Amino acid sequence: MTEMREPIESGVPDHVQYLHPMMKKNYGSWKYHDRPRPGVLHHVAHNGDEIWTVRAGTQRQMDVYTIRTLCDIADNFADGYVRFTTRSNIEYMVTDESKVAPLIAELGKHGFPIGGTGNSVSMISHTQGFLHCDIPGTDASGVVKALMDELYDEFIHEEMPNRVKLSTSCCEINCGGQADIAIIMQHTKPPKINHDLVANACERPTVVARCPVAAIRPALVNGKPSLEIDESKCMCCGACFPPCPPMQINDPEFSKIAIWVGGKNSNARLRPTFHKLVASGLPNNAPRWPEVGAVVKNILRVYKTDAKPWERMSDWVDRIGWPQFFEKTGLPFTKYHIDDWRGARATLNASTHIRF
Repeated sequence: MTEMREPIESGVPDHVQYLHPMMKKNYGSWKYHDRPRPGVLHHVAHNGDEIWTVRAGTQRQMDVYTIRTLCDIADNFADGYVRFTTRSNIEYMVTDESKVAPLIAELGKHGFPIGGTGNSVSMISHTQGFLHCDIPGTDASGVVKALMDELYDEFIHEEMPNRVKLSTSCCEINCGGQADIAIIMQHTKPPKINHDLVANACERPTVVARCPVAAIRPALVNGKPSLEIDESKCMCCGACFPPCPPMQINDPEFSKIAIWVGGKNSNARLRPTFHKLVASGLPNNAPRWPEVGAVVKNILRVYKTDAKPWERMSDWVDRIGWPQFFEKTGLPFTKYHIDDWRGARATLNASTHIRF
């Protein structure tokens, strides 16, 4: 009898094995939870067991020294149990309330802010940026650092009408994600092709297949196999750049940053929503991106003042309407906010007949 081959571990490992014993014991049996203060969650089980979770903000990309520091804090102050959230926050769990204050003090000593719970501005979910990605037009990590420095008070306090989730993406096609406010790279010109390098660096059929709007086709340029772009079809997404670096899409003058508002993934209160463009053409002005920060802070200020309790960003915009949104925020409404792409009629179901 042939021995069965062990399966290849290629997915996410079972998370239950890493849970705090108290979490594992009472999994699915919690009576209620509350927040003693911003950044601290308190869960009480039906049998009376209690557990406190302390949430701290961290950067998404960390050096080994920082990781060891966080792990040492877990070993010395939090029973050795720790986990990261989807928005790059770190959470420590303890079953003794007397350990909460020393844990918060130790995290503060090392510069990790406590917050991100309740009606606060959460840590920004972002892409890998220049460190790992093959297509970035900006460094999402840098934008996050610059922006969260200015939103620090909104992270450690719970003073927003509802939770505000932000995201950043260093290109237009890969990792943007839905968020109340999304900062996304925006290319505004088609790629410039270095025809001398295409034949040696690119597999042309792959590049042609990669284009989502069929704007790329093979061509013979100066007697060499190359590619050409139908600029009337090109939507400047940059999908062709990873498989073919000679199709350079990044440009210091024409690659900008755009702000999108009103996206959410949850079904809480209302259905999930797509975010919509509210500001375009903002300069990709490293290392602090002041123009991007000014727009985001302005939107948050108006939302904080005008929204009703528990309204998410999309709920608030639906109530007041987009014209009022632009009027209250002072953002200009331009021709770039109108979707006039020639393929929209067929691909965005923009008719009375529903198509998928």
